Amino acid sequence: MQPVGGMLRLARQRKGFHQKDAAPLLGVEQPLLSRIENELAQPSEETLHRAARVYEVPRTFFFMTDTIYGPPVSVHAMWRKKADVSARDMDAIVAELNIRSMHLRRFMEGVELKTKADIPKLDIEEYKDVERIAAIVRAHWKVPSGPVKNLTLLVERAGIVVMFSALANTSVSGVTFSIPGMLPIILLNEEQPADRVRYTLAHEIGHLVMHRFPSLHMEDEANAFASAFLMPANDIRSAFLGRNIDLPVLGALKPEWRVSMQSLLIRASTLGFVPKGRQQYLWKQINANGLRLREPPQFDFSRETPTIMQRIFDIHRTALRYSDDELARMLNVNKAEMVAMYSTPPATNDNSRPKFTIMT
Repeated sequence: MQPVGGMLRLARQRKGFHQKDAAPLLGVEQPLLSRIENELAQPSEETLHRAARVYEVPRTFFFMTDTIYGPPVSVHAMWRKKADVSARDMDAIVAELNIRSMHLRRFMEGVELKTKADIPKLDIEEYKDVERIAAIVRAHWKVPSGPVKNLTLLVERAGIVVMFSALANTSVSGVTFSIPGMLPIILLNEEQPADRVRYTLAHEIGHLVMHRFPSLHMEDEANAFASAFLMPANDIRSAFLGRNIDLPVLGALKPEWRVSMQSLLIRASTLGFVPKGRQQYLWKQINANGLRLREPPQFDFSRETPTIMQRIFDIHRTALRYSDDELARMLNVNKAEMVAMYSTPPATNDNSRPKFTIMT
């Protein structure tokens, strides 16, 4: 039997179980489970049978031989008061990222994704100026001046796979997973409103562009990138110029620039359009009206919809003619879990499987 310990650990972490809690469910002592997960011992058939049931995966899941990767360069919290993410939560998120990456690898064996752009690598240590980096990326992607109309479509054209997830029901708003030979994956917290989704996505792009290794200031740099990319200084100045910045003004600008009122206030302050005393007054108003977590719904706009994964699914179901049962077997996942992860509607059966090319 090939070693299966790594995949057993991944399945456990995906479900959010501590090893000491999982061991009795699998009918083994924790020391033995530890040895199995570290591939110093082999599980019995009974243990694998129980693990498949407890972790809600098919038995074939444990025999996948893909490389398992550690945590990504960065995760960041959605709300400051929920900033703490436990080690178990982080394990669950990393496990999900690994599993989605394994799925994507299998999907890409049957399709070819040709992109219209790429991801420029502009190391912050070399370029220093985040505003300049954001401007270079906009120019590289041929983004017109003014608001970015559809950020998700823009990054998908550069070969970035965007998906939504509960992210282990944590406060993490987004995370990027970039491993050798694979398309980068950005997972966005599905609980976020549209403005936070766009800002989080821009933040994660900042990491992809600027950061190869973790650093002390990387989160601030990614935030600065998101702000500069979505609201370029030369473009947004005219929106602030000559205006008394208050909540109604910020609300009116929100659907135009497709960012939150709070992001607009920070940008206006950074560019010198809001004196310090006025900033403090507006933040007090935001707090007093409960706008930190939920801004007025009359200023909301529709959330952008990722398309790459849905198109890949559609190709496998139509051009490649996989049934849902076959897709689940290909991914080594239960069909219900596949539907939950990818929100896929039912499909019909057939057999012949030609090669297909996706053009984005």
